[in-house]
Amino acid sequence: MFPVLFTINRCVRWPDALKMDNVPTSAEINSLFANSEPGAVWGKASSCLARINPSYDTTRIKSVFDDVISLFRGDYPGYSSIKTLYHDMPHTLDVFLCAVRLMHGVQLSGNRLGDDEITLVMIAALMHDIGYSQTDGEQGGTGAQYTQTHVKRGISFMKKYADAKNLPSGYAAALEPMMSGTDPALKFSLIEFPDERTRQLGQIVVTADLTGQMADRTYLEKLLFLYLEFKEAHFGNYQNMFDLLKQTNTFYSVTRQKLDGDLAGMYRMLSLHFRDVMGVENNYYLEAIEKNLAYLSKVTEHDEVYLSMLKRGGIAEKSQNLDATL
Repeated sequence: MFPVLFTINRCVRWPDALKMDNVPTSAEINSLFANSEPGAVWGKASSCLARINPSYDTTRIKSVFDDVISLFRGDYPGYSSIKTLYHDMPHTLDVFLCAVRLMHGVQLSGNRLGDDEITLVMIAALMHDIGYSQTDGEQGGTGAQYTQTHVKRGISFMKKYADAKNLPSGYAAALEPMMSGTDPALKFSLIEFPDERTRQLGQIVVTADLTGQMADRTYLEKLLFLYLEFKEAHFGNYQNMFDLLKQTNTFYSVTRQKLDGDLAGMYRMLSLHFRDVMGVENNYYLEAIEKNLAYLSKVTEHDEVYLSMLKRGGIAEKSQNLDATL
């Protein structure tokens, strides 16, 4: 995550004497969004949780974290591995870690979160896309066929999980609207929350979902995978991969209105997190998103060679090959 005393698994404060002379390097900033390894992500998250509340007991959320990772890997009883290529494990880890960082910023703003509230936000972030999973009895497809129902499926899984794991009474009732908020088909302002405080927790989760995924350094490349998911689900009116890329700028305009409107500008709290941890009051998530969108504008000017401009992770080649099979 971080600065002069930078280490991938620690959330350390910059010494005051060094803050002006040692700004984060590009590599350190890029590492903020390198979240494919569960162990490293848990290390980053747990150290920030300790900054939110040093006495917070991570036992319950670590168990949920491990179960969700098992589900993605195909090690959870009764389920096969999650095979969607855009909504994959790194996507969930991005959202989870963004939610923890966002909670840290909220706490620093003076809006203190209770331990149950912290736990609820993390469970909702971890399970927001769990509806792409398939039981052993569900054959065929990647899970992308559930695109339009995956949030409801995830909520159903969460309720059964909460009962089986004896989660505290009231958790499921709070988690349902918090997870529902991540469904793009639902208008956030129309979702019924049990109270205004739970609505604020939902704002944190949805903000983390939107900013966490769009700040990913491979976000533009992974949009090609998103197109394949939509194609499998027969969802949307995208003519091809390039068409989805072109429409992403419009999507971001709508998303930014949502972030500033229904989600109450919650993303601004990330600046407080980075000020405390890295000594600079930058919103590195917003900066990363703006860089991605600026490069996307260049990519969409070159429809003949756009795939050659998306070079990270071998995703463009893989997506082309998969597209030919759908």
